[in-house]
Order: sequence, then C-alpha cells, then structure tokens
Amino acid sequence: MLRRGILVDVTKCVGCGECVAGCQKANGQPSHTPKGFDEQSYTFLMDRGGDVHVRRLCMHCQQPTCASVCPVGALKKTPGGPVTYDADKCMGCRYCLMACPFGVPSYEWRSARPRVQKCQMCSGRGSKGPACAEACPAEATVTGDRDALIAEARRRLKAEPKKYHPHIYGLTEAGGTAVLYIGPRDAA
Repeated sequence: MLRRGILVDVTKCVGCGECVAGCQKANGQPSHTPKGFDEQSYTFLMDRGGDVHVRRLCMHCQQPTCASVCPVGALKKTPGGPVTYDADKCMGCRYCLMACPFGVPSYEWRSARPRVQKCQMCSGRGSKGPACAEACPAEATVTGDRDALIAEARRRLKAEPKKYHPHIYGLTEAGGTAVLYIGPRDAA
C-alpha cells in the first residue's frame, strides 16, 4: 500500500506561491496571500531572506498528537499517510489545536457551525495526490510513497553535500512525519 508523503526541497523553491494557489483552489478557499495557518489557509510560504522560501503545511505525523487527544475520533491517521478530519464527529473541544506541535489546526471561530480546518493532503483526490505538489512548477514539492521520498532525499543529500544541510527533517521529529524537508546548507 502506498503511504503517501510529501518532500519539500527548500533549495528548489522560488517563492512563486503556486503551491498555495493550488491548495486554495482544490479546497474551495478564496484566493489570498496567507501569513499563517487559519480557517482559509492550509499552507503558506515563509520568506527566510535571500532566495530561501519555506513552505509550511500540516506535517501529517506518523503518530499524530492531534488525533491522540481527540476524544471522539474526528481526527485520524489513515493507513495511506494523511491525517484526516471528520467534521460530523467533531464536538468542538479544540484539544487538537493545543496538542499539535506544529500549530497547524485552525478553528472557524466566526462560523455558526464551526469546524477545525487543516490540510488533509488532498485525500479526496485519490491517486492524483496533493494539489500543492501538482501545482509546483519548480518541483520543490513532490509527492509519492514516503519511503521512496526518503530515498530520493538521501540521494540528493549524497549527490550534493555542499548544497544541502545533511539532515532530512521529518524522519524522526515528532515521531516521524509524512512531510519531509531538505534545505540549503547555509540556511540551516
């Protein structure tokens, strides 16, 4: 079974925002430039100075604390990789907001029927995978089997050790995540 993951190669990101636009379109969100996570923003770009842009999104933890604290099972880790949310089960306790080590889930505070909002790795798109990866013209965000992405990240690090910081973020952080990052040596 495919355990979907996402590899973000910060060295390839040009800061164009197509990943953000693709996410907004796939999730029926209004077009805007997000500054952080909120009920209308599942991903955003952080400008780290120079030509370094880092995309933030749900890390889809291997053992998600958001799901472990949910008393009704509204959040769950799927065998295929994504951490998904079922609004019909949610009772609005917002424990997931406090539990996430990455500050990802948001809450629709102004809604009459509020829900938790977060990236679900476009789990409804099936084999097409996440819209953010499909939209990225620089292939800074790619998707596929997590193990294959780890192998690809290791290959890149080995092939260009002067370019990359020698670490794959997400292998062990927070118990491992489905979203992995590799980045430039000088920005680490």
